[in-house]
Amino acid sequence: MRETGQRQGRKNGAVRSGAMSRTVVVLTLTAALGVIGFLAAGSLASGAAQTHATVSLRTSKLGRVLVNSRGHTLYLFAKDRKGKSACSGSCAKFWPPLLSHGKPTAGAGVKASLLGTTRRGNGSLQVTYNKHPLYTYTLDKQAGQTNGEAILAFGAKWYAVSAKGTAIVKAATTTTTTTTTTTTCAYPPC
Repeated sequence: MRETGQRQGRKNGAVRSGAMSRTVVVLTLTAALGVIGFLAAGSLASGAAQTHATVSLRTSKLGRVLVNSRGHTLYLFAKDRKGKSACSGSCAKFWPPLLSHGKPTAGAGVKASLLGTTRRGNGSLQVTYNKHPLYTYTLDKQAGQTNGEAILAFGAKWYAVSAKGTAIVKAATTTTTTTTTTTTCAYPPC
């Protein structure tokens, strides 16, 4: 009986030792996965922090306009002054500012010397072109659309931006009417 008790004691010790080593393995794996996840998240965060906005040119029904990296038209807001945005809150929901986490990149046809950034009220960097803060328009659902052109909203008009960094103002269509008068003359010379 004493021998049976000693065997069971060894078995219980072996069971405890096996359970202990499994716990150590699980904790080690969990710690390793946590470190890997932490490093991966840090890598993603630093990658996001280093993203730069790209501004390019695209042909639209308004002519050649500035666009973001997705081909969406970029607009300026006539209310902005001295390179500072006058659009925040609900305005920025309809007219999202073009943001960058560093120096913006000039695409084909865009003058890098005209690109810059301005600090917004929330601390983020908004891309500027020829000192105009740049925005997209939420109702431009597809690349190349210019639905925001000449809209009066939030206290001023919005215009697509040309390669020169100026507002593209659609020429007003004018209608010319001509009138013809007929004169009946009984005597020459009329």
